[in-house]
Amino acid sequence: MRKILLLGGSAQQIIAIETAKKFGYYTVLCDYLPDNPGQYVADVFYNVSTTDKEAVLEVAKKERINGILAYASDPAAPTAAFVSEQLGLPGNPYRSVDILCNKEKFRRFLSNNGFCTPKAKGYESISTALDDIANGIYRFPIIIKPVDSSGSKGVSLCYALNEALEKINYALTFSRMKRIIIEEYVEKYGYQIAGDGLSIDGELVFRCFANDHFNPECANPFVPISASFPYNMSRDVQNKVHKEIQRLITLLGMKTCTYNFDLRIDENENVYLMEVAPRDGGNYIPQIIRYATGVDLIEYSVQAAMGEIVKAPKTMEVKGFWSYYAVHSLEDGILESIEIKPEVRQEHIMENHIIKHPGDKIKTFTGANSTLGCLIMRFKSLEEMLDMMDHSEKWIKVKIKKEAD
Repeated sequence: MRKILLLGGSAQQIIAIETAKKFGYYTVLCDYLPDNPGQYVADVFYNVSTTDKEAVLEVAKKERINGILAYASDPAAPTAAFVSEQLGLPGNPYRSVDILCNKEKFRRFLSNNGFCTPKAKGYESISTALDDIANGIYRFPIIIKPVDSSGSKGVSLCYALNEALEKINYALTFSRMKRIIIEEYVEKYGYQIAGDGLSIDGELVFRCFANDHFNPECANPFVPISASFPYNMSRDVQNKVHKEIQRLITLLGMKTCTYNFDLRIDENENVYLMEVAPRDGGNYIPQIIRYATGVDLIEYSVQAAMGEIVKAPKTMEVKGFWSYYAVHSLEDGILESIEIKPEVRQEHIMENHIIKHPGDKIKTFTGANSTLGCLIMRFKSLEEMLDMMDHSEKWIKVKIKKEAD
């Protein structure tokens, strides 16, 4: 029996394990969390960190795997590329995946190759970073973030020098490498672009763009609370974005791979590739795309990891109006209830993936790791969808009580 090694066993990653089993593969799972739910689905589980390349390589050798997949995980993607390169398995160049997963290296690559990209620089020295800010190297506002985090964890917008030290220290707490990047803020035109894509033998054969939605009341207002499909810009704009992604993929020598996008255009329709992650999106984005287009990127990810022949999807057209909504709290406390209007439950919610329950301790929404769960939703029109995602307070309320001192 052919074996696939999957990196990560969270609730959102179970679908990849199940898909691999559906194809008849023996599933080997690595996760650093001993209580991950994926271990009860996989055939065998190793309590190993997915970012420990050498430890994962040893598991891969022991199990004599035929393929490796980091489904919906930025931190694990370089590990998968490293192991596949070491063992001669299907995959993409480790150097290229490492560039895509490291914000400092990615910005440098974009700049060196003539892409639109904000002025940016990486730092491990706090004093050097503060000196550069004080000396006017950057135009305010600036973004300060870890070079190696995902899910918008540790990201802050900084308007003045006197805010910088606190926000640098905040970013460093989320960096495994203890390194940050500072970059000038890019003002977006319209919605920030989310979504996923697929390249086959280096050609971007599929992309499904979405509108990112944010809650400015969140402690970290840069974490998306929703991605809604389809993207509400013209086909010409979407084709321009597609061409820039293709140029990036070609320059990096990427092969067959799924991608998660975080992109912006400015008022002149210049394309900024903020992030192009070499993995499927989180928050059930592949499942939404399956509803919207009939294209199953989860299956493509598993097939690509195992070196199977992957055929291009026949369409990139979205039918209907779809989104995920990340249920979230604006403060820490004990969850009392999640109240959703009955008509919304009945007419709009296709799948309910809420993982927190009354009585659970919850944290304010600062990153993808502090969501209370996700809803997969459908709508009757673009206008209805955008309004409900931009004004979720009209139909959902998260009630909490403070913890006793």
